[in-house]
Amino acid sequence: MNGSNNGGLKSLPAEARPREKLLTRGPSALSDAELLAILLRTGIAGKGVLQMAQELLDTFGGVSGLLHTSADALQTIKGLGPAKRAEVVAVLELARRALSQVLQERALFDSPSAVREYLQLQLGAKQHEVFAVLFLDSQNRLIALEELFRGTLSQTSVYPREVVLRALHHHAAAVVLAHNHPSGTTTPSRADEALTQSLKAALALVDVRVLDHFIVTRDRAASMAEMGLI
Repeated sequence: MNGSNNGGLKSLPAEARPREKLLTRGPSALSDAELLAILLRTGIAGKGVLQMAQELLDTFGGVSGLLHTSADALQTIKGLGPAKRAEVVAVLELARRALSQVLQERALFDSPSAVREYLQLQLGAKQHEVFAVLFLDSQNRLIALEELFRGTLSQTSVYPREVVLRALHHHAAAVVLAHNHPSGTTTPSRADEALTQSLKAALALVDVRVLDHFIVTRDRAASMAEMGLI
């Protein structure tokens, strides 16, 4: 086989090529695997590009799971070299930035699904525990997201003074707290509840409201406010 038949899109019949199908029928006509195949472009000997695309989706739990997958985890797929991994990670970053822009242009809780998706993209794939804060303006639009602390969360590992200082720096009127549970559980621990109350008290001293605290896993983001814990 020559280089043009290494399982790439050009080796497919014209009517089966995802790129041509996209241009003639529109992106909605393509399956997830076909869209991903356009990004990957080529497969390897014994594994066509559509097969590789489907393997990625099956391994990481579909498009949503793939978008929450780290660059290191992508190395487990045979034939997915540095260039292809970089392209997938770049798409992930574009998705993050698109969601960030949505949250900067409208009140945060006008689009709760976007908040969850944004937090999952930012925190869901991390293998270590991270505490982050979304700083909001007076109209609840996103000013910034900052990861402030790493490691097992407790009132002793997260410093309220630092959160207050960053809120003042951003001239924030409100915040949304978030941290991930690499274990996959979205059930708040007693430490999570105690930390939330401690931060609420500290931020209230400078007239900054705590609107919510999300617990994020790769599969979902749970709202402590919806649980009645804020």
